[in-house]
Order: sequence, then structure tokens, then C-alpha cells
Amino acid sequence: MGVICGGFLRDTWDRATDRCFRFFPCLSDPARRSTLCLKVALVTLHLIFPGVLFAFDKDLIDRTREDPWYTALYLLLFIATLAQYFLTSGTSPGYVLDAQKAVDERDALVRRTSLDSKQPASSKNGSVVITVDQNQSGRNYQRSNVTAWTKLAMDLYPPGSSIRTWTCSYCNIVQPPRAKHCHDCDKCVLQFDHHCVWLGTCIGQRNHCRFWWYILEETTLGLWTSILYIVYLKSNISKAWWVDVIMILLLGTLSISLIFLLLLLLFHSYLVVTNQTTYELVRRRRVPYLRGVPQRVYPFSKGLCRNLYLFCCARNSILQMEPMPSAQELEEKSRPYTCLDIFSCRCC
Repeated sequence: MGVICGGFLRDTWDRATDRCFRFFPCLSDPARRSTLCLKVALVTLHLIFPGVLFAFDKDLIDRTREDPWYTALYLLLFIATLAQYFLTSGTSPGYVLDAQKAVDERDALVRRTSLDSKQPASSKNGSVVITVDQNQSGRNYQRSNVTAWTKLAMDLYPPGSSIRTWTCSYCNIVQPPRAKHCHDCDKCVLQFDHHCVWLGTCIGQRNHCRFWWYILEETTLGLWTSILYIVYLKSNISKAWWVDVIMILLLGTLSISLIFLLLLLLFHSYLVVTNQTTYELVRRRRVPYLRGVPQRVYPFSKGLCRNLYLFCCARNSILQMEPMPSAQELEEKSRPYTCLDIFSCRCC
């Protein structure tokens, strides 16, 4: 009898699951299902903390009636934080495959245009010279079977580099410097930082700036909410004890999360001003293009002001890739700062 009941319940559960997957195909993928559950959990936590506060804090409700702008600013920050979370999670980190398609399509368009206008191409044997940086001139590849993306990616490495060394064994595509294959996304990511479980996506070239703003908004929201909890406990500590226990537990959880957010914000701010990624900092000795670089030298740093500009304003282009610095540039970066360098704005 128990076996029959168990089989009936199992069949009912399987039919219900298949029907759910039919209406919601995204739930059939275990990875996407876990990501969706994490997003629902995060939104629920965001609703619980201020919801409990507004449910028990009558002083806050009275203050809202007297000064509605105070609560309006808080709710605006709350909505902006959730909006930034979904915007960041839905933004592509910048995949190498997308960059390859863009480069190859542009190369095909240039070829068609040159053939239609009956003008010679920009290089011999049908190859195209693509210049990435003004300080590093493009190199001509005489082999016509090498794609435009391969030429572009290899121009970013020092002369004599082997294509096989920088080809991803999973995607079978040449990786530019600072790119890495993400095993969770199963794609190569430009300027790979890390794979964020809470966001369900990688943090890379195109969404690192948005990720930093999300951390800032989340930290501000958590700090503001903690202050509201502390104000409530100071003025209502002698009232219903069970309410105080709930508020203290929530405040303790919020404080732990706030400490983590503050450390994360400071860490990524340090990465921004030095033009590094989490992967490059944590796995510096394992990254092939950083093995010969001294420990305290930031090879991709262009100064504080330039780093901030590139991070905030120039990361939207999927083709914005940085070449490996030359030996002379690395030697210049390793030179200690002097008072004259500070006055000449070398650090900027």
C-alpha cells in the first residue's frame, strides 16, 4: 500500500513538474533555477527588513506623516537598489565570442566595401591591420586564413607569442589579455573579475562599473536601515520583549551583511583605482601574462584619473581591450614615486 501511494505521489509530482516546466522553460535548467531561487530570496530579504520596521515602529510612521520626504528618499534608494541589482544581473559581462563576431563582421564589411569601390585593401594578401592602441602599431599577418579577431587578439601580446598559448581549450577561441573562461557560464569573459552567485552572472568588462554602483547602493541602504533599527531599539526597548528579540536578531543579521558589503566595496574600489580584477589579484602567480611582472607593479594601471575614467566612461565598448605593456613600460611602472613625480601628476 505504501509503495502504491509513493508511486502515485511521485507520478503526480512529475506531472506537475513537467507542466510547470512547459509554462516556464527557464525552470528546466538547474543552474537557472538555482539563480532564480537566489534572486527571489534576495528580494524577499529586502522586503522583510524594512517591512518589519514599518510594521512595529510607530515613531517612524509618525515621522513619515510629518516629514514625508525622509521616507520618500529611503523608498527611492530601496527601489534604485533593486533596480540596479536586476540591471546588473541582466547585463552581459562582455563575452569574447561576441567581440569576435563584432570584429569579424566589421572586417567582412570593410572587405565588401573595398571590393565594391574597387579600391585596394588596407594590407596585402587580403589581411586587415587593426590598431588597438596608439602606442602599439598593428602587425601585418600575411596568412589570409587567419581571421581578423585572431590578428586583433595577437596584436595585444608581445611579438613572438604563440596563438596556441592563448587559445581557450573549451571555446576554441583566441583570448585577449585579461580574458578568462568561466566554467559556470561556459564562456570566455573579457576582463574577467569573478562569477557572482547572487547575480547569477559573471562580472567583467561591461558590467563591473554597474556592479560597483550596486554594492555602493546596497551598502548605503543597509547602513540607513541599521540606523533606523538602532533608533527604534533605543526608544522602544522596554515595550514588547518578543518584538525587541525579533528586531535585535534582524539587526544582528543586517550588521554582519553590512560589514561584508563595506569590505567588498573597499576591495573593489581598490581594484578600480589600480585597474585590476579580482582574478588577477587573487591568482596573480597563476595568470600567465602576470608571471614575469613584479608583485607590486600594476601592469594595466594608467594612473588614478585615467583608471577612473576608463572604468566609468569607457567600458561600454565591447572592443575596448588593453594590450600587454612592453618591458620599458613595466620598468617605468616599477620605478618608485618621488616628490617630483607627485608634482608632475605621474600617479594620475
